[in-house]
Amino acid sequence: MKIDRLIVIVTILLQKDKVTIPELADRFEVSCRTIQRDIDSICQAGIPIVSMQGYGGGLTVAEGYKLDKTILTKEELQAVFTGIKSIDSVSKTAYGQTLMEKFSNGKGAVFAEHDMILIDLASWYQDSLPDKIETIKQAILNRKQVSFLYYSNKGESKRTIEPYLIAFKWGAWYVYGYCLTKLEYRLFKLNRLWKLDNTKMTYVPRDISEKKMDFEPYFYSEEIRLTALFEPKAKYRLIEEYGPECFTISESHKLLFKRSFSNPEYLLQWIMSFGDCITVIAPVELREAIKNKAKNMLSLYQ
Repeated sequence: MKIDRLIVIVTILLQKDKVTIPELADRFEVSCRTIQRDIDSICQAGIPIVSMQGYGGGLTVAEGYKLDKTILTKEELQAVFTGIKSIDSVSKTAYGQTLMEKFSNGKGAVFAEHDMILIDLASWYQDSLPDKIETIKQAILNRKQVSFLYYSNKGESKRTIEPYLIAFKWGAWYVYGYCLTKLEYRLFKLNRLWKLDNTKMTYVPRDISEKKMDFEPYFYSEEIRLTALFEPKAKYRLIEEYGPECFTISESHKLLFKRSFSNPEYLLQWIMSFGDCITVIAPVELREAIKNKAKNMLSLYQ
């Protein structure tokens, strides 16, 4: 769509000192005449585009120009700055103030309410997390392999990967890449990843299918249908995690909870966190797993 192309052209012009019409035409696979019409439309919208002729010339945004606030609504600007500030919480570079200055000549009234929402993406590892993210980010940009010591329920191991993506999902940070040890794509949790090192070894980017970019299989397997009774004092946690409709009141005045789970490891940990406030009714295999877990715990204190 033309409007999408115009927005991207404006973004490119704001990011680069100069860009030529042929470069833009090649980028969008349209004719130079079409790009020229796009530039005319952008100028008519109030964004001054200067055309510099001769060797080293090209299109550029007029020096000193500040992006007109009318391009984005007040609500859109607030959403942008909320997102930027959340990234600042785990970045070694603070982008919020710099971006604010690019959108206006100061902290005008349009930004007065941008602090209504606070998103802190950091963790208990506040000191180490920004360094890890920055190291991985630079490795991705420069196509360099990274190595690290990784801790999991299977023990610890030395890994070297080709990093492709940093992701924040399920309340934690991960790096996604091709593991040269397992010869397969893997997702690694940053808080379990230590002694991170940029190996300086360059890699050629692989073609990653959409199926490989689906992270759900890393965490979910076949569904487990849990049926359990909770003590009333656990009500606040059930409501916090699954809402007030997630249980019914049983004849014994306990909370009857039925729900499907797809991660066995998480489910067992979640159940054990309730201590003696939960009685698992089904499935039987889960009851046995809890018994074994409890016996192992008890043996530590005998």
